Amino acid sequence: MPSPFAQSALIGESFVGEGVNAAHTNVVIGRKGGPVETAWATALATPSAGHVPFMTVLRPSVPVKPLTLFVNKAAAGSELHQRATWGSAQAGLAQGVLDAVGQGLLPADEADELLIIAAVWVNPEIDDLNVSFRNQRAAAYGAVRSAVRCTPTMADVQDAAKDGPANPFYTPSAEVLAR
Repeated sequence: MPSPFAQSALIGESFVGEGVNAAHTNVVIGRKGGPVETAWATALATPSAGHVPFMTVLRPSVPVKPLTLFVNKAAAGSELHQRATWGSAQAGLAQGVLDAVGQGLLPADEADELLIIAAVWVNPEIDDLNVSFRNQRAAAYGAVRSAVRCTPTMADVQDAAKDGPANPFYTPSAEVLAR
């Protein structure tokens, strides 16, 4: 079976937790020299008001490998939301990527050749940085796992669709689905 990293891009998603401290992460993984590198560099070079992509670090001056671009889905507002975005969520993303390398989902010997773009939701109403970190760590790992394993499969999607769509923000009623 060919390596999934032979593809130009792998895409994954994960939602972990409940309420204001939940983490929702989307990732795109690809090789340097391909379309993911172009998107990575373009996003870094073209911030917009409230959405400033930045390199994810384990510690100042120590970026996580594979290099990971943090793209915030919600503009950082309150002081706590800013601390969560640039602090606990960034740390959770870095640790989740490192966990994926440690578990062999991302090959350590190819870490310098891969790039990750991570779009991360941090709720502006967040109230616990430690829960934020734990949820983001799990969501980052889950999104990478989903991308590398190409899950969910179409069969998984069709099975989940039997009861209709649902997410933490909205679930249509049976009446609405019937129309």
